Amino acid sequence: MVGAVLVYKGRIIGEGYHEQYGQAHAEVNCINSVAAENKHLIEESALYCSLEPCSHFGKTPPCADLIIESKIPVVVIGCGDSFQQVDGKGIQKLREAGIDVIVPVLEKEASYLNQRFFTFHTQKRPFIILKWAQTANGFIGAGDDTRLLISNEFTNRQVHKWRSEAAAILVGTNTALKDDPTLTTRFWKGNNPVRLVVDKTLRLPQTLHLFDRSVKTIVFNAIQQSQEDNLLYYKIESDQSLVYQMMAALYQLNIQSVLVEGGSRLLQSFIDENCWDEAIVITNTGLVIQHGIQAPLLKNAEKIAGEKNYADTIDYYKHI
Repeated sequence: MVGAVLVYKGRIIGEGYHEQYGQAHAEVNCINSVAAENKHLIEESALYCSLEPCSHFGKTPPCADLIIESKIPVVVIGCGDSFQQVDGKGIQKLREAGIDVIVPVLEKEASYLNQRFFTFHTQKRPFIILKWAQTANGFIGAGDDTRLLISNEFTNRQVHKWRSEAAAILVGTNTALKDDPTLTTRFWKGNNPVRLVVDKTLRLPQTLHLFDRSVKTIVFNAIQQSQEDNLLYYKIESDQSLVYQMMAALYQLNIQSVLVEGGSRLLQSFIDENCWDEAIVITNTGLVIQHGIQAPLLKNAEKIAGEKNYADTIDYYKHI
């Protein structure tokens, strides 16, 4: 997520952002957006960009080269790019070309925009968001096989928005079996995340929505490694940490963020392994049940925001 603006004497003459993975970067869109009558001002303008311009050939040519060719004299950068192929090389290239580079500016805010990307490249694992809904007295589900609907339809729509922002979504065996979820973004416009499910002994029936082949699905299991159509069976070792095996696999598969939606045991395993970055806890303040499945116990957490959606409260936490 990168934005850029080109400023001439306090006036924005160009602006752009990285609109889609694999397409033109923010700096390219910004420079290309300058109107014909303002092209001559580019050589006297300052370029502001939220992330260090790239200096390598990837899916697009190096942005640093375009900045140099455009003879932009000043570049102001929010934060550096920790991606191995950039990591200061873009800044160095600009400075070697005689450009005045000012960095960092509003580094904390700029880094927050791409925390999922940075986490993936620095910690070699996806950015993990835990999410669950609970009753007012702390239950995540009913004690029997009935499905307990906790959050309201407005919150559910928000959940689908969060799904559209994640690269993948993960559930455990019991959640898949009891709820038969589709794990899609049908209530929100956006891409469906890759579906992930833990099924160690491959006991989930193929009639579940997860196996309809409509969305890429990865099944973590202890029996087989195979792939067919949109379905990948990824073998893990039973005697090793499930969480860290999944993290290593997802890093290799280039999945940069995962929304973990349950169940309680799976969520708790991420918490206990200290392998999470953000948590979203939805509480229906008007719903109380006598017996059920206890919600996870969140540890090492700091509340950073909260909101109310009718009877639902939504609290946001970060890992500390």
